[in-house]
Amino acid sequence: MKVDTGVMAPSLADIGPKARELEQLGYDGLLTAETGHDAFLPLVLAAEHTERIELATGIAVAFARTPMVLAYTANDLQQMSKGRFVLGLGSQIKPHIEKRFSMPWSHPARRMREYILALRAIWSAWNEQTPLKFEGEFYRHTLMTPFFAPPPNQFGAPKVFLAAVGEKMTEVAGEVADGVIIHGFTTERYVKEVTMPAIERGLLASGRDRSSFQVSGPLFVVTGTTDDEVATATQGVKQQIAFYGSTPAYRGVLELHGWGDLQPELNGLSKQGRWVEMGELIDDEILHTFAVVAGPEGVGAELKRRYGGIVDRCSFYAPYRTDPERWTRVIDDLKSV
Repeated sequence: MKVDTGVMAPSLADIGPKARELEQLGYDGLLTAETGHDAFLPLVLAAEHTERIELATGIAVAFARTPMVLAYTANDLQQMSKGRFVLGLGSQIKPHIEKRFSMPWSHPARRMREYILALRAIWSAWNEQTPLKFEGEFYRHTLMTPFFAPPPNQFGAPKVFLAAVGEKMTEVAGEVADGVIIHGFTTERYVKEVTMPAIERGLLASGRDRSSFQVSGPLFVVTGTTDDEVATATQGVKQQIAFYGSTPAYRGVLELHGWGDLQPELNGLSKQGRWVEMGELIDDEILHTFAVVAGPEGVGAELKRRYGGIVDRCSFYAPYRTDPERWTRVIDDLKSV
């Protein structure tokens, strides 16, 4: 199992040294999130300061951009990183796409499938000089003159991973992507009973097998070396679980465990900005179902018990302040899977 980590720093100027440090600590991949910052700029600096580690967006919001815009950015990062870039995409949810990005939203799974196929058509036009003639339901790319075409990328097109929770989007990942990013808001049972069968259906539709596909997951972890650290971690993870649980699109995960009625309650509190109260609704049973709760020396063993043989690469989803070096205690253990 490969182990990835987020790369964060006080400013862009600090990203390069931080990326080099994380590479030296033994991580396999660096992930950037499109939250309060752009997802791509930090990876430009990380590519400059590293040699081995893979660089991935985890995730970039697809529907905030056209396929052509994103194809250029991803192609440049693939070239700059010498083939180490992974384009991690996600759909986001309707309110953000329409109200934050002022972009159209409809049929997210169908749209995402077409989006990734459009990306591949554009990259093929650049790398194999195939005529660009992509005409779909949502996207149309039929013009590419030599002036606007980059030269063939010596490292080929980047891999595309797709973030998915629901069955339809997960099937799309299995059909047209190189990997899936399972959401942190998931459980062992949901992965085994819902996620993996959907991936298999997608792979079957594309005539591929599991060996050609990677499952990547940011998995909730509560850990610490003191009671205060564990208490802080517990509170942070409970609040993050509550935040995701308030999203209607993620209700299916709760429903599988018989907690579906919790979703509208969390959603109502979120609309009132009562974030602390939301976290208090996450009891210990829910916490232990969603998160690995263990000391640093036990995290690796529990992650392997839950997801060994299923998840090909993981990262530690710890929405609380922690020292990245702490996780190096379990990196070698996880890599042995």
